[in-house]
Amino acid sequence: MAMAAYVKLILGSVAFSIFWVLAVFPTVPLLPIGRAAGSLLGGILMVIFQILTVDQAYQAIDLSILVLLFGTMVVSGYLERADAFKYLGKLLTWKSKGAKDLICRICLISAISSSLFTNDTSCMVLTEFVLKIARQNHLPPQPFLLALASSANIGSTATPIGNPQNLVIATQSGVSFGEFLIGILPAAVVGLVCNALLLIFMYGDLLSVKKGQQDSTVAFNGDGVDHQLSPATMSHVETTNVDSVHHESLRNRVNSKQAMGAAEVPWSLNGAYWDHRNQKLWKSCVYIVVVGMLVSLLMGFNMSGTAITAALALMILDFKDAVPCLEKVKKTTILR
Repeated sequence: MAMAAYVKLILGSVAFSIFWVLAVFPTVPLLPIGRAAGSLLGGILMVIFQILTVDQAYQAIDLSILVLLFGTMVVSGYLERADAFKYLGKLLTWKSKGAKDLICRICLISAISSSLFTNDTSCMVLTEFVLKIARQNHLPPQPFLLALASSANIGSTATPIGNPQNLVIATQSGVSFGEFLIGILPAAVVGLVCNALLLIFMYGDLLSVKKGQQDSTVAFNGDGVDHQLSPATMSHVETTNVDSVHHESLRNRVNSKQAMGAAEVPWSLNGAYWDHRNQKLWKSCVYIVVVGMLVSLLMGFNMSGTAITAALALMILDFKDAVPCLEKVKKTTILR
């Protein structure tokens, strides 16, 4: 009997090791089948080695966790389409006071976004903005990327929807969203502060930018980021501005003539305007649905049901084929 237990332990360890290798190295040369197939292979081996029966294997699949994870990923996809992460990226440089201030902002925004929209989604979307800001401010990207990744992991611990591990803990323990948040939030805040201070201490020399090392002239192009201009280019900019004023006056004359004729053909000229209004209305609806989902979670409603309801509401509001959104969820799942 004891021998059979040892055999099960060895066979179970073999099955888990195969799964672990394929999950960590999905393109391993000996069996390049990917994470999804590797996970399925590991589960099948558990049944073949009689570690679990078929019924026990089915019971081990927690549909509530899968539904909650799927719902939050769909909601994150629609939030990305509604430019929510773009607005978060703009907050990184709004009235920024230097590189150290930027580090603190990245830590805070990364933690908040990952706690609400899962950590991997936040990292994948915000990385583009972090690299852009570092490049435009002539700063090394390593400290900011490290701040993004580490703060996303810290912030994701604060809520059950922050990462899949929290989903398992909250679902299996029966802890509500609010109870989970109240219990973990203090530790997450302390960890976030320590993380920001540690990064500033480690990269203090790289983040200390003297004013004399940068040009004093700043241009703002409307994308929320300040761009440094050399004094040699200012004369060209001034000349260009004179020409642009002349062209602008000509453009205004043409637009005034077009406006006079707008009464005759209103739909052809105002179509773009209504498209813009519809887009703004759709974005507002997305934000309202997401806020409603978070409020429902805080009120103690079933997390899986709330997440999938919000996801379906967003699909209906989009009024389009949901396949592109589901394909993006599929790609994100593979990247996990």
